[in-house]
Amino acid sequence: MNKDTLTIETPGRGFVDMTAEVARHVTRSGFADGLCHLFIQHTSASLLINENADPDVLHDLETFFSGLVQDGDPRFRHRAEGPDDMAAHIRAALTQTSLTVPVRAGRLALGTWQAVYLWEHRHRPHRRRVLVTLLDST
Repeated sequence: MNKDTLTIETPGRGFVDMTAEVARHVTRSGFADGLCHLFIQHTSASLLINENADPDVLHDLETFFSGLVQDGDPRFRHRAEGPDDMAAHIRAALTQTSLTVPVRAGRLALGTWQAVYLWEHRHRPHRRRVLVTLLDST
C-alpha cells in the first residue's frame, strides 16, 4: 500500500484536471497493477471522472447543476459562508467524494476520453486535500 495527500488549488467554482498529478503518484509507486483510490476531505467540493476532450461537456455539467441547485435559494437555512455555501454542500452530496481507478501496467486505466477532476463548488478559491491510496495487486 502507498498513501499520499494531494493539495489542489482551485480558482473557484469549476473543474481542475488532476489526472496528471494522480498519474505521477501511480508512476512513483512502482505498482504494475492494482487500484488507485482518491478521497476528497471536504464537504463543498467533489471528484469526477468525465470527458477530457470537449470543454463543452464540463460547461454543460456546470450549467445543469447551477439550474438544479441555485445559490442563495431562500429554502436554505445554512448560509454561514455566503449564498453559495449550502448549494455547494448539496452539489457535493449529489456527486462523489471518492473514486477508484484501476491501475494496469503502471498507469491509470482510464478510457480514451476520461480525466479525473476536482469539482470546486464554491465561488472563491480554495486549497483542497485529496487522499491518494494505492493498492498493489501483485
